[in-house]
Amino acid sequence: MKALVTGATGFVGAHVVRVLAERGDEVRVSYRNPDRLKALRGINYARAEGDVLDYRAMRRAARGSEVLFHVAGYVASRPVEQVWQLNAQGPVIAVEAAAAENVRRVVLTSTISAIGPAEGDGPADERTTYPKDWLGLAYPDSKHAGESAAREAASRHGIELVVVNPAYVLGVPVDRSQPGETSTRTIGNYLRGRLPGVIDAPMTFVDVEDVAAGHVLAAERGKPGERYIVGGENLTWPQLIDHVAELSGVHYPIMALPAGIGRVGRVREALGLPGPISAEAENLMAKDWRFSSKKARRELGYQPRPLDETLRATIEWYRELIEAGAFTDSRGSGLSRMADSMRLASRFGLLTPIRIGQRVTGRRLIAGG
Repeated sequence: MKALVTGATGFVGAHVVRVLAERGDEVRVSYRNPDRLKALRGINYARAEGDVLDYRAMRRAARGSEVLFHVAGYVASRPVEQVWQLNAQGPVIAVEAAAAENVRRVVLTSTISAIGPAEGDGPADERTTYPKDWLGLAYPDSKHAGESAAREAASRHGIELVVVNPAYVLGVPVDRSQPGETSTRTIGNYLRGRLPGVIDAPMTFVDVEDVAAGHVLAAERGKPGERYIVGGENLTWPQLIDHVAELSGVHYPIMALPAGIGRVGRVREALGLPGPISAEAENLMAKDWRFSSKKARRELGYQPRPLDETLRATIEWYRELIEAGAFTDSRGSGLSRMADSMRLASRFGLLTPIRIGQRVTGRRLIAGG
């Protein structure tokens, strides 16, 4: 396979490049910042410099390819203009560049949040309908818009578009020396004693290597016009922290905040009051993100590994970084100060009433320790 991969220096993109290269495929990566290519250290690939929002640069990069993996995106809520450009406009440019260069298939990396939250008792799947009034959250709304626009562009140009919707991605980056993987920071912050709390809401967690394998399966077996959820195990955030505590032997008490905390965050920001994280991040985490990967299993042969295997690898990687002094220069934050306060309160027995209340009410109030 001759493949172009955008977003190749990111967490998922680098793993897609490695999977393709290890199979013996001819891989080209588009990049904007050459300094970030160290994320692909040890992998054999060709380079194509250019911005994913530059149609001409994308055409040059895609020339001669058979499949374009558009992994590039922006996992954030601000700045809003950049979020929408990369997540909503970028996929259309990728499809149009592929069409102009006779690239037969585009595999688009989206996200489970672009499908919409689960409703009712069961997990969501590819048939779930996005809320009519959308979510009012920049990241999922922009990714949903990008999916829809890319699908329309692919239909116009006769491109075989296959969408991959990864769950919340954990695991280890290709370059283990790099500590900056956004989606793993919850685990890293917990191990470093810098996580004061999580929201008691469900999420689907998956290993980055399984996500990369799912992309290649989608390129080979995915049906044009279809989307495929590549997830793993459904847990609440407090349950995830409990797993990390058990596997790592690190037991810090953290708060399990109710899902309604997101509404409080909106009020706080409207009043101009500071908070440890944005209200948008709180609202995003508070949604029900339980998903099923049955379709990917059935049609692609997708097989995710057990979550504990992923967590062990992620914990081991973070311990390597901690021992190597990767975080010695990091500054304290509102989150770390709140985490310090939680541990101090636990030391003096101030969390005992909360633990008793947890047993009485039957609702999770503390996780981890």
